[in-house]
Amino acid sequence: MPDQKPIIDGAICPLPLSHHEQIVMGHGSGGRMTRELIEAVFSRHFSNSILDRNNDAASLELDAVTMPGSRVAVSTDCHVISPLFFPGGDIGRLSVCGTVNDVAMLGAEPRFLTAGFILEEGLLISRLEEIVTSMASAAGEAGVLIVAGDTKVVEKGKADGVFITTSGVGFIPPGRDINGSSAQPGDQILISGTIGDHGIAVLSARGDLGIDSTIQSDMAPLNHMIANMLEAAPHTHVLRDPTRGGVATTLNEIAIQSQVCMLLDEKSLPIRHDVNAACELLGFDPLYVANEGKVIVIVTAAEANQALIALQSHPYGENAAIIGKVEESPVAKVLLNTVIGATRILDMLSGSMLPRIC
Repeated sequence: MPDQKPIIDGAICPLPLSHHEQIVMGHGSGGRMTRELIEAVFSRHFSNSILDRNNDAASLELDAVTMPGSRVAVSTDCHVISPLFFPGGDIGRLSVCGTVNDVAMLGAEPRFLTAGFILEEGLLISRLEEIVTSMASAAGEAGVLIVAGDTKVVEKGKADGVFITTSGVGFIPPGRDINGSSAQPGDQILISGTIGDHGIAVLSARGDLGIDSTIQSDMAPLNHMIANMLEAAPHTHVLRDPTRGGVATTLNEIAIQSQVCMLLDEKSLPIRHDVNAACELLGFDPLYVANEGKVIVIVTAAEANQALIALQSHPYGENAAIIGKVEESPVAKVLLNTVIGATRILDMLSGSMLPRIC
């Protein structure tokens, strides 16, 4: 007789180990562990009538949120900031605010977001939940729904804890055409608040300042403030958020698109004293430092004061200022009238002054 394998009486297959404290590769398997992570973290905080259908894609009832003649605005953004948490914010709030603001820069009303997560093995689930909670709070403030998403897990050392990609959908009212090629000579240039706060706050969190700092990131969803401003100044030509590359680089982009000159007044620039001091210490120009809660507004001279008053009446725009004007020439240039009476060229930032800032 062939050898018979021994039979172990009462042998049972043990239950798989559960992982409730850290992200492990199994959380990206698409199986039970993935489902448990989604239910315990994402669905619990992002729950809404569209997401809760648990389909592979979101079905949006557009008739309920659009009007005849409106157009769709779509934007997508990847977020790889380091560190994940910093004074005034975190990667979760950043991912929502950044995409909401991008959609709002067309004068659109943001309504829906999607979110994709790349999670690193070993990330504390409690840390992930802090990020997701922050996202849910920012989405609630902006009045948008997170309606679809995806989660992947990579090996330890292949990501900095978490990377997030968000896409946004909004609706542009009929007759509104705000874009970077619409700046016209005679227009006024406004900024909704102080310059360079976000970049210096992140730098402080990295320990690169070498001093104690109370500077907070300015990140915020700006869609409600922008909507109020557009009611007061319907002939706004350009809206743009000066994120990477700061105010100077953003104005260069608009000057090239519109084939005009941007002339700024250094005395009018709203810059916090501590941000200015940090920039002087590090050899930075605050006009090239990133912002995440500011909007550049280019509007007709006739409506500039109404736009300014509307911005200043909102908590996120209380330090708004008129900082310059649009001129015909020199074409595609940004100039700065300095406090000493000279004029200098503000060129476009060619590289990355502050990497991993958003």
